[in-house]
Amino acid sequence: MPTKKPTLHLLCGKIAAGKSTLAAHLSDADGTVLIVEDDWLAALYADEMATAKDYVRCASNLRDIIGPHVVALLNTGVSVVLDFQANTVDSRSWMRALIDQAQSDHQLHVLVPPDEVCLARLRKRNASGDHPFAVSEDQFHRFSKYFVPPAPNEGFNLVFHDQ
Repeated sequence: MPTKKPTLHLLCGKIAAGKSTLAAHLSDADGTVLIVEDDWLAALYADEMATAKDYVRCASNLRDIIGPHVVALLNTGVSVVLDFQANTVDSRSWMRALIDQAQSDHQLHVLVPPDEVCLARLRKRNASGDHPFAVSEDQFHRFSKYFVPPAPNEGFNLVFHDQ
């Protein structure tokens, strides 16, 4: 009986696009682990992240630690939902390296609701206080400038989600 290869699920979408909600849903599958960047960054670096430059530095440190762990999980047959932003070519390049190291199946889930939908969700999320980071509308717009949709030449199996 053939065994199913583990899958690395990746998420691309602006802040409050629905990535974490989809990640939680995907992680409900048997034999699947969810790893959430925001939870790890909040636990390890909350007091060090005031600017985009701080985020890039802290996220890079986290990737250095998490990457080998993700590969090890995939190599043991566990699927992984990596709730890290895949919004730039650089971040996707790091993720592509994980796929190549583990020789795993993968899906890059792309969520592209209009900014107005993301901003409405962001306001609601900030009001609830349930998310590790409150993001202002100004920060949303500043971070959105770095968003680059995946291109076919990046070699990902793309799954588009309508909101």
